[in-house]
Amino acid sequence: MKITLDVFLYWVGISAVAAFAAAGVLEAERKRVDLVGAIFIAFAAALAGGTLRDVLLDRKVFWIADQTYLLTALVAGVLTFFAARHRPIPARLFLYPDAVGLALFTVAGTQVAREWQAPWAVASLMGVTTGVFGGIARDILCNRMPLVMQRGELYATAAWLGSLVVIAVQEYGYGRVNAGWAGMAVILVSRLLAMHFSLKLPGLESEPEQSPSPDSGLRKDQR
Repeated sequence: MKITLDVFLYWVGISAVAAFAAAGVLEAERKRVDLVGAIFIAFAAALAGGTLRDVLLDRKVFWIADQTYLLTALVAGVLTFFAARHRPIPARLFLYPDAVGLALFTVAGTQVAREWQAPWAVASLMGVTTGVFGGIARDILCNRMPLVMQRGELYATAAWLGSLVVIAVQEYGYGRVNAGWAGMAVILVSRLLAMHFSLKLPGLESEPEQSPSPDSGLRKDQR
């Protein structure tokens, strides 16, 4: 049975919401939040990226148009919360569902933007925005530096590469569904390799500023 683009995007979106909701709760668990706090973070992680995409593209927000996405985030968040309460959670475990969600959401965002006739550069940016903004919202609520802004393993770079692959494969006539699978594979493999081998982009190397001593402003004859 041939999968249509609408069916493909729908299930990619549902899966992305579930993955990001789970990742959000796993990250929130280390902050010892209660069930309501965990669900709030799950909603932010799972829905923020697609919401920003839809607002920028001037289309109806996806979880308002279909509350299945909202219910998926709720169920995934609650199940993850109770699972996390019964066994210790490794600090980096949330990175794996986060990588899956990044791949799914980036592809969905890119494909939706292309459906709305966005140029390739805009579509790729919409894909990256959809993929990373939920993680930014989650990390801010958990009071930590957003993962995408840390000098760590490839994150937004992996998303952007995958988004460009989606557009390129689609332009070469291999079909939008095949382009989506290709983009997801590139993002997921790139992100997992970056996590395991610490693949990073070059960063700025600067010495931390030294705090001035209390008498640093005094003249030599005043000391």
